[in-house]
Amino acid sequence: MLRRIAAVVVTLVALVAAVRLTGGDDTAGVRRQLTFLRSALDDGAADDAQRLFPEGYFFLHALYGLTQVELGDEQEARWALERLESPAGRAPFSAGLTPAYGVFYQGWTNWLRGGILSMRPDPALRERFEASSAALAAAFDAAPTPYLVAYPDQAWPVDSTVAIASLRLHDKLLPPRYAATVTRWLDGVRSRLDPVTALMPHAVDPVTGAPASVARGTSQSMIQRFLVDIDPAFAREQYLRFRSTFVTRPLWLGPAVLEFPPGVDGAGDVDSGPLILGVSLSATAVTLGAARAQGDTGLAGALSDYGELAGVPVSTPWSKRYALGLLPIGDAFLAWSKTARPWVSAPQPSPAPALTRLWRLPLLGVLALAVLLAWLPVARAAAAAGRAGPR
Repeated sequence: MLRRIAAVVVTLVALVAAVRLTGGDDTAGVRRQLTFLRSALDDGAADDAQRLFPEGYFFLHALYGLTQVELGDEQEARWALERLESPAGRAPFSAGLTPAYGVFYQGWTNWLRGGILSMRPDPALRERFEASSAALAAAFDAAPTPYLVAYPDQAWPVDSTVAIASLRLHDKLLPPRYAATVTRWLDGVRSRLDPVTALMPHAVDPVTGAPASVARGTSQSMIQRFLVDIDPAFAREQYLRFRSTFVTRPLWLGPAVLEFPPGVDGAGDVDSGPLILGVSLSATAVTLGAARAQGDTGLAGALSDYGELAGVPVSTPWSKRYALGLLPIGDAFLAWSKTARPWVSAPQPSPAPALTRLWRLPLLGVLALAVLLAWLPVARAAAAAGRAGPR
């Protein structure tokens, strides 16, 4: 009886896993994720995230607000923006940088402002958006490098990419002013690519903008999400290079994203999380959004389906959370990625597929094997009982 119960449980788990693996892109569950995230934020999840990494408080509110923009909830998006503009939102950043509080803070905040402004005209918000856009453009125009600092003497290209995308959003929503700034920035980026991958580097020298490290999955996945709104042609070129270099299938199972390019050794950190077979879970989640922004529906769907299997989501009629809700920041990244679309550029044509339609077969085979192994002892016991005859 115990063997039968165990076999039934394994079979049910495998069936649920198979349904999740073939269920398609679950954007409908995003609203329930946001319900969980708002409850977690009200319970202090942003302060908990801040203790894990320097931008935890900021990022959790920013991603929540940006996802609410995607779903059309202006009130909740404004609530998130108020937290970013508060002393707590600015606390990790230095007011003495150029622009004030650094390009990370200004870029993400400006992007959210523009997103909210795109929903409904608001003179006060427009004034703040114009002022912050002007400050960013002035900082880029005065800098000898395309990459502004986020912290004193520290610069990461991904932060400047978000900020430049916000200037492109400004020129879409309001009378255009920053085309020359964007063009100059792109010229600087093209002349400072990582020589190993020909992608934008992970970190740079804050004075010259010269690469200080190879391209990495965590920053590349974010860069590819925003670059499409800056220059779609350059973005497609960079995205395909990123996809061919970093997207992998460890053990021939589901798609995932490497933190370091093949042949480059490195350890995980607070951005990437622990690396499993070289894979970064955070980069994998954010690449889902990059694929959607690039119109790469095949990869986006595969990453989403694999996440439904590997992320062990817990759903109720009202909420949804992944990994038992232990890390709400992970749910925030997933919700934001599942609703990704270009804000400035037109929808992008789908590139050639990165995966065949049969990529799920090895995973389905593993599930079938688990069911077979679970029922094998039951079959053996039944056969033994049959040979012994009736009692």
